[in-house]
Amino acid sequence: MTKENGVKVLTDMVADFVAHIGKKLPDDVVKKLEELGSQETAALPKVLYELNRPSCQDTGVLQFWLKCGTNFPYINELEALLKDAVVQATFAAPLRHNSVETFDEYNTKKNVGKGTPTVWWDIVPNSDKCEIYAYMAGGGCTLMPGAGYEGVTDFVLDQMTTYGLNACPPLLVGVGVGTSVETAALNSKKALMRPIGSHNDNANAAKMEKLLEDGINAIGLGPQGMGGKYSVMGVNIENTARHPSTIGVAVNVGCWSHRRGHLVVNPDLTVTCDTHSTWKFNA
Repeated sequence: MTKENGVKVLTDMVADFVAHIGKKLPDDVVKKLEELGSQETAALPKVLYELNRPSCQDTGVLQFWLKCGTNFPYINELEALLKDAVVQATFAAPLRHNSVETFDEYNTKKNVGKGTPTVWWDIVPNSDKCEIYAYMAGGGCTLMPGAGYEGVTDFVLDQMTTYGLNACPPLLVGVGVGTSVETAALNSKKALMRPIGSHNDNANAAKMEKLLEDGINAIGLGPQGMGGKYSVMGVNIENTARHPSTIGVAVNVGCWSHRRGHLVVNPDLTVTCDTHSTWKFNA
């Protein structure tokens, strides 16, 4: 089989699988629901278990965990074909359109967008197999309020007011926005890797970065929490697309001693470092 044909087969396979799990519950879930239903004695809950109704209309945002061997022949094509498979399944199943571009506020109507579907990797050395875990995270699964961007602002300022002293200001504040708590948390840590003074590519997000910076400075924490005009070195926001009904948010901070570094290692093991002019390496 050629590489091109293999990619098509794998794309079709994942698309068919995604469409299937959107309609059919896993065996262990079915078994447990039947067990709970048989043990329920209250009248109304018992009726709910016994109703013959369709599964939830909210087919969620697609998330994939890959346990992938380094020798799996399609490792380089996986992320792209997973996105293609989600688009394919969206129209074939069909799936509800659940990917909204954060800050731009438009639904892509394909269930794909910036950072969606979410893909996490576990790399397995010396293996030629790939395990694919697929999950549909509905709007109620994130446990985050649908309070809009005002809710994001309230959350960040509340965290800074309550816990900002503990991190030794002035701080670099990383704000993550996404569809679920884990994607938001990862985005917030990723935001701390950005250079101080850089801005989100999205104009609306960049505007929020400046507004949050001014708002946190106005709290007056100051260096080491002793009071002063400046409490932050900056606010960096990283975001992915989100579920239509929720905006997940998380905050990570770097203290004044913000120890991070960035290396780019080439195949010939030459290396560049753009964070520390003081660092040189000679093999």
